[in-house]
Amino acid sequence: MTLNNDSTNVTTSQPTQTDITQVREFLLDLQQRICTAFEQQEAAEGGTATFIADDWTREEGGGGRSCVLAGGDVIEKAGVMFSHIQVNSLPASATARHPDIAGRQAQALGVSLVVHPKNPHVPTSHANVRLFVAEKEGEAPIWWFGGGFDLTPFYPVFADCQHWHQVCHKLCAPFGDNVYADFKQWCDEYFYLHHRQEHRGIGGLFYDDVNTQSRGWDFDTCFKLMQAVGNGYLDGIIPIFENNRSKPYTEQQREFQLYRRGRYVEYNLVYDRGTLFGLQSNGRIESILVSLPPLTSWHYRYEPKVGTDEHKLTEFYLKPQDWLNLSTTD
Repeated sequence: MTLNNDSTNVTTSQPTQTDITQVREFLLDLQQRICTAFEQQEAAEGGTATFIADDWTREEGGGGRSCVLAGGDVIEKAGVMFSHIQVNSLPASATARHPDIAGRQAQALGVSLVVHPKNPHVPTSHANVRLFVAEKEGEAPIWWFGGGFDLTPFYPVFADCQHWHQVCHKLCAPFGDNVYADFKQWCDEYFYLHHRQEHRGIGGLFYDDVNTQSRGWDFDTCFKLMQAVGNGYLDGIIPIFENNRSKPYTEQQREFQLYRRGRYVEYNLVYDRGTLFGLQSNGRIESILVSLPPLTSWHYRYEPKVGTDEHKLTEFYLKPQDWLNLSTTD
């Protein structure tokens, strides 16, 4: 395995407090860089909206920083959230999947974000990178990394979709030949609305429970994956913003965007593990629900006309594709 060199020096298979501190420092820096990148997108179109930082603590232990931008000329709403919390009693959403962590105290730290653009030609995007550590006195900690990023377009551009997946493939390549394929498939399967029999977007990467047991990687390698995914999100999304943020759009396209946002809301409230974990662990409700868009709509039995861009979204783009090897949408 060939990995890019990094300034961090985490080498242990089990995380120490120094390791966790280094992960925390990376996450805080990542949050700041992401906020700066999107503020620059606003400024490029003459906008003045900026992120407002909200520092918070929780009674059970830990806290975070929630950065929210609202009402921008390019971005209608964005939340870039850092949290590092302690949990004394793990919720069912965690122990049902991992019975071995029941009865342990835990800490979880990560950055999670959702960006809802104003222009229907710019996709909604989501990213998350996190570390979970469950501890019990006298026993080795149980830990894993999770995360990924995915794209939810309304009026997709084929070249943008390929670019998104090329970024995914490139960042996964140093970790093994099958990593992109595995994490892409996991993403396609995870971001799926079963009650609609429909995928949320064009996918990207999703992974969970990544540690020595699941992948054979030590803590250092797993941390490097977190860094690659966090940095890769910006590599993927910023060119897409730049390509589409100035495109004109109609009221009909805006209404379709609001309609499709309804699917996003349905997914986050019904299926998303992070939402369930946050609610069941007495998380900060403002930070949990900041992923929801400010405006959305639902239409009874809406069906796009065959041959329209709206129809092509569901009939082609929202079905899993081999994006790296496609040359056309036909």
